[in-house]
Formats: sequence, structure tokens, C-alpha cells
Amino acid sequence: MALNLFLHNKFFEAVELLKPWRKDSMYHAMGYSSIMTMQAGMTFAPKDLETATAALEEALVTCQRFRRKATFVKAVSNIISRRVEQVTEEEMHAELCYAEVLLLRGALTFIGDESVIGFIKGGMKMRASYQAFKHCQELLNTYKTLTEESDTFRNFAGGVNMGIGSFNLMLSLFPARVLRLLEFLGFAGNREVGLSQLREGATKSSLRSILSTLTLLMFHLYTSVILGTGEGNVAEAETLLAPYVDQFPNGALMLFYTARIAVLKGNFKLAQQKFAECIVAQQEWYQIHHLCYWELMWSHSFQQNWLEAYHYADLLCKESKWSQAIYVFQKASILTMMADEEAMKTGEQVENLFRQVEGLRLKFAGKSVPTEKFAAQKAKRYSDPDPSKLVIPALEMMYVWNGFAIVGKRPELTENILNTILKAEDQLANDPNPSAYLTDDQCLVQMLKGLCLRHLGRLLDAESCFTYVILNEKNIKHDAYLVPFVTYELGLLYNQQGDAKKAITYIENAKLNYKDYSMESRLHFRIHAALSSIRNSVKSTME
Repeated sequence: MALNLFLHNKFFEAVELLKPWRKDSMYHAMGYSSIMTMQAGMTFAPKDLETATAALEEALVTCQRFRRKATFVKAVSNIISRRVEQVTEEEMHAELCYAEVLLLRGALTFIGDESVIGFIKGGMKMRASYQAFKHCQELLNTYKTLTEESDTFRNFAGGVNMGIGSFNLMLSLFPARVLRLLEFLGFAGNREVGLSQLREGATKSSLRSILSTLTLLMFHLYTSVILGTGEGNVAEAETLLAPYVDQFPNGALMLFYTARIAVLKGNFKLAQQKFAECIVAQQEWYQIHHLCYWELMWSHSFQQNWLEAYHYADLLCKESKWSQAIYVFQKASILTMMADEEAMKTGEQVENLFRQVEGLRLKFAGKSVPTEKFAAQKAKRYSDPDPSKLVIPALEMMYVWNGFAIVGKRPELTENILNTILKAEDQLANDPNPSAYLTDDQCLVQMLKGLCLRHLGRLLDAESCFTYVILNEKNIKHDAYLVPFVTYELGLLYNQQGDAKKAITYIENAKLNYKDYSMESRLHFRIHAALSSIRNSVKSTME
């Protein structure tokens, strides 16, 4: 009932239904604390973080009451005699709910406690959650051959699919050197196992089917795009979403993901329509509106409709607390893309906006957020009284979020962006008073130009642009990230030409020969995804 209310946008009603029973029922406790955690993650408000933390601690106590009380002697006796552990279905569900709440508690620790100690505590809770999910998987494998499958057992199996699948899929994204360390700590990260478990959980009729579906949607429509090669499995996402769209046609989550699918297909008009419908659909969680504003900002940016893009960036600056540094930088960057007269009508002072970025940055476990650090480094050019203006910064940030892979599906829009880049190229070439950033700016322009040309199929011209950047490596003074990213892009280009061996060589070169540059971890995620894709493709061709 509560889940049904939630998917119908009746978030407060769902909370009120769950709250009275949270101390007596493990599922009410888990459901209530999950919604509180989602709210805290969207608002970052101290009060919401405190409420969510208290709800999760309360839920752990409730789940603990129903978990199996195994003594050490009994556990050793079972191991020696190799007897199957006798567990009731209620105890199995308690273990599963306990694992899920631990996972949320770990995630909330990362959000609410930005210290190194908080980071370690969050990691320990994550590990405890993973171990609990593994125990649930062992119970599932044991009892599915001994028990006739009931509805409650099917719900338990769906939860195991969701938990084990999510952990494997999430950890499989990490580069090999990080994954080896995580495996040493007791984690496992196999992408195929993760996808298989989540698909099984999504297709079976269980309480957690929607959670497995939403996890897969997030992976296909966001994670694979931003941290991968820019290609999400849109076809599978559409298939997974379709039954929920039929059942909850006005559900905010369904409208949002329908819109996101339209974005990845290059249908920006439909996407904008669906995001607008999502905003109107509910007024209880305004943070969902902020997600829509972010997407609307980008969909208008892909079309170079800068005034509309500015409107949504401005709304984010005024309403959202997620990343003020990024929002302000985005707004300032968009203003630089507008005609001077149009920008002046907004009443904004672009230079002042860029100067605000450094002071708005967040830190987690004492570490800067990479995209915020990147934005702040770029904005430093405006710290002097006579600033060196950034060149097409909105298009540079489009690349940071892998937006060229999206807009590349629309040749006419890619051509329009290419024309904007060519104008910037001419302005730099004919600048009578070039700044100290001239070579860096020229290399940035060549990289973005090469991206457009590659998506337009003009591969030799694109290769020439990328090669220009590499040849000027020693002359780049500030934007050291350009060369490793361009080396990676060259690898993708050679793969597009059908030369997998050369592609792997260049991508490996980008991974091994550069370090200590902006957004290094983001590139390593993309490299990991690209190498896995290319090698799997070569392997399937040889079979």
C-alpha cells in the first residue's frame, strides 16, 4: 500500500502510513527509514539528515528483534555436523531488511559526516551490509531447493537479487586497481552477475521488483553515460519502464525516466515536455523538480537555446543545495555563450558569478568534489581585476558530463555546435591581445571540434584535431587534463575505424602515462568501460 502511494506521488501519505508501525514491523521500519533517507539525500538539510539517521537507527533495532539469535556453540555445531541452518521465513526477511537498512545507513554517513572518520564508518557499514546480503544469498540457495516457493519467499528472493545485483554492478564500475583492493576487503564486483541478478529481480513479481528496475534504469540512463563511453542501454530501459508507465502514468519517477530516455534518443522536444509534466505532477518533493531543472538546462544547451538554459540554471542556483559551485559556474558559463545584449538583460554580472565559485565548494571526507574542483580551477581566471575570459565554457562542461555523446545523435545540432566552435577558433586566431591561456584555449577548441567531427563521421579531420592537442602537450600550461582525455578520445576514434588493437593501445596509454590532472578518476572510469567494451567485442568476434 505504501509503495503504491509513493509511486502515485503521495509521498507524505506513504510516510504517514508507515510511521505508526515502524517499531513493530521490520518492513514498515525499512520503508519509513528508506523514504526519510531519500528525502535527506535530496535536501542535504541538517534537520532531514537527523530525522533520517534516527529512523535508520530505529529500523536497525526493529530488524534486530526479528533476526535469528544464533549462539557461537550452535554455529560451530552446525559447521561441524554440516547441518542446514534452521531459519524461519520471518528471520530470513529480518536479515534482508537489516542488510538494506545497513546499506542506507552507510550511504547516509557519507552524506552527513564529511570527515575521514565518517568516511571509514560509512565504509564499514557498507561492508557489513554486503556481508548480510551474502548471508541472505546463502539462505536463498539453501532453501530454494527445500521450500515450495511462497509469495513471502519470492519477495525474499527479489530482495537478494536487488542487493547482490546492486553491489556487483556498482563495484564493477571501478577500475581494476581499485576493484582488486575492494575484493581484498571482501567485496565482489562482476558486472554480468550484477545485471543478471537485477534483471531477475526486476522481472519477477515481488515487493522489490521496482527497486531492481530503478537501479537498472539509473545504470543504463545515467551511470553508463556519465562514467562510461556515453552509450546507455536505452532499449532495455524502455522495456523495463513500460509496465510501470502503464500502471503509474502520472508517477513522477515514470515521467522523469521517460523524459531521460527521450534525451538519450536525441528527442529533446519530447524530453522537455515530459520533464515539464513531471514538475507539475507533484508538489511534495521539490527536489524532483531540481532534477528536472538540471535536465532541462542541458536539453536546451544541446539546442544552444541559451536563454532557456540560463533560466533553469538560475532556478537551480536559487532553489537547490546539491552543488551550488556547479550551478553558479554553469549559469555563468551559459551567460558567456549568449549575445552581450541578451546577457545584459538578465542583470547578471558574469565575472562576479565566476568569482563566487571557489567559496561555494563542498568537501566529503576532507576531499573536494572533482567536478566542483574543476569548475573552481577554471573560474580562477576571473580572480584578477583584468580577467582572462574562458572560451566556450558551457561546451567544455558539456564534455565533462559526456553530453557530446548525446547531442551527437542529432547531426544538425552537432553541426550547429561545430559552427560555434569554429567561431571561437577564429576569434582565438585573430585576437590582437592573446592571453597567457592561448595555447590551452586553442587545444580545448581543437578537442571539442574533434568530438563534433567524430560524431559527424569525419574521422580523419577529427584525428587531425586530436593530434594537434597531443603535439602541443608541452605548451599547455594549465589544462593538463586535455592530453589524457584526447588520447582516450583518439582510442575511441580508432575503434570506430575498426582498429581495436590501436584503440586499446591509445586508451591504455591514457590510463598509464598521465596522472595528477583534473577529473582523473572520471577518465579512469570511462577508460575501464571502454576497454571492457572493446575487449568483449573482440572476444565475441573471435568466437
